[in-house]
Amino acid sequence: MAEPAAVPPPAAPAPERVLLIKAKGGLGNRMLSAVTGLIYADLCGRVPVIDWRDGIYAAPGVNAYPLLFTAPDMPDPALFDARTDVAPAKWQGRMAEHPSRIVEGEHNGALVYRNSCIDITRPDHDPEVAVFWSYVPKVPRLRRLMARDARFAGRSRTEIVCDYLTRYFSPNDRVQRAVDAVFAGLERPVIGAHLRYTDMAGPLDKVKAELARLRARMPDAPIFLATDSFAAQEDIRAAFGNLHVTEKYLPEDGGRLHLLHDSVDPVVEAENAMIDMWALGACDWLIYSRNSTFSGTSALIGGLPADRLGNVDRFSPRIMAKRFVQDYL
Repeated sequence: MAEPAAVPPPAAPAPERVLLIKAKGGLGNRMLSAVTGLIYADLCGRVPVIDWRDGIYAAPGVNAYPLLFTAPDMPDPALFDARTDVAPAKWQGRMAEHPSRIVEGEHNGALVYRNSCIDITRPDHDPEVAVFWSYVPKVPRLRRLMARDARFAGRSRTEIVCDYLTRYFSPNDRVQRAVDAVFAGLERPVIGAHLRYTDMAGPLDKVKAELARLRARMPDAPIFLATDSFAAQEDIRAAFGNLHVTEKYLPEDGGRLHLLHDSVDPVVEAENAMIDMWALGACDWLIYSRNSTFSGTSALIGGLPADRLGNVDRFSPRIMAKRFVQDYL
């Protein structure tokens, strides 16, 4: 007699009050922006649901977040695609879409996210489903709510952000093994350097000058370089020996790394970016530009002290003003 067919367990019901945390931009931007959403979800008693189905780091419609990170279980964001009790109302009937589509055609400025992102200065929105997104982190906009919550008392902004990165953004096993392998054959100390040099060209000469300064103090120190530019990588390789990099796709025509060729697996390349990010954080020194969220996230992940960080744009009034505007608007 045939065994009866197994009855699948019932799907877990969707939680009543949730915060869908969507993404726009590169890895560092979306991780730190998600931290803002995660803190806000805790402040207002909502279940956080990270929704990275935008097609940048996985096939369109596939949530890249659980593929890349070992993190607490979260509901499937697709559970909420048909919901209409949503704040902001702009997302009603469009919950499967992504911020790039929602703001398409709107003026591109520092406040463009406001009309399609829940107001995070208030905890009392009525709809059961809310949407948060931002291109950059907005933790300072939560400061008044956090000041009234004992869970955040006596903790610095850096401590809080690092805590959420640890809890929600631990890399998957492949990434962790690859980072361990990077350092298995390297003598300490290791100098890390990051340079974004495609769509936002960073200060190549300043990075090389800082590398030369540290190498004068530590002539045998290996250099771990992370960059999105084949040309910049080869330029620095020609100037410095004992240079180590993650083997990854780099467009030789100088195109943006996020705009991958059809033959390139976006999940693999996202993991390669994570290898770079976590390896930079594991270095003993880090040369970077604060204009890049990627390397700033690396510094937070690694808990590097200020005296081991070489921010080559630390005296740039333009970047300082830009960061202030991004944080508080």
